[in-house]
Amino acid sequence: MISTHLTIFGATGNLSTKKLFPALFELEKQNLLSPKIKILGLASQELTNEEFALLVKTEICANQENVKIIEKALAVFMERISYLSINFEEPASFESLKDHEISKNFSLYYLATPPKYFAIISHSLNQIGLITPKSKVVVEKPIGENYESSVLVNNALAEVFKEKNIYRIDHYLGKETVQNLLALRFANHFIYSQWDRNCIDHVQITVGETVGLDGRWSYYDKIGQLRDMVQNHLMQLLCLVAMEPPASLHYSDIQSEKLKVISVSH
Repeated sequence: MISTHLTIFGATGNLSTKKLFPALFELEKQNLLSPKIKILGLASQELTNEEFALLVKTEICANQENVKIIEKALAVFMERISYLSINFEEPASFESLKDHEISKNFSLYYLATPPKYFAIISHSLNQIGLITPKSKVVVEKPIGENYESSVLVNNALAEVFKEKNIYRIDHYLGKETVQNLLALRFANHFIYSQWDRNCIDHVQITVGETVGLDGRWSYYDKIGQLRDMVQNHLMQLLCLVAMEPPASLHYSDIQSEKLKVISVSH
């Protein structure tokens, strides 16, 4: 059961409304959220709790076949959510967080924001005393705009959070099709025995997107599609397709085999 309070920065953005809140609601439907968990959304938009709840509810209901069936779970989920408007670029704006009930408990911080905000959010939280040795942070790719900026971002996170408490996420890896690649390749003996250069002529990785920018123009304008898709999502798929069998399914063993693929491609 998940009991950690969750604070989502960038709560009105595409990632949060289209992915995070619907995913959290699926946990609610399966009774996998602790009755005590609270979810605080943070963004720069001036919204009331009711307006933010309506935004989240609309996105959740858009993905449900029968809204009536989920009414009870949805009502419980909406009670968990609150919203606060702050300016991520102004450290003083974070002061309002100290008085929020969620700040009085061990929290998980999810930074669903552009990477330029990772450092200032982390340091601002630390300055107002909301980071403890148990605090955890989740950051979405891309982490920086190039190697140099990624080093700066990771160093800034390391100044505030312990490495074991930093989770770097590529949400493509959560897709069932992607997760099944490991089982398809290494657990299926017939396919495993045929998965080599003698039996496979070539591999094509195609991104078939039906959704356009969908409100993400400001993000794409600064980050770019190559950084958003190719060096993250597609590189992960390439590694899963081309990597050798890992020693185990432990993340460090899988990571090691992925790095070998990237090193060879260089």
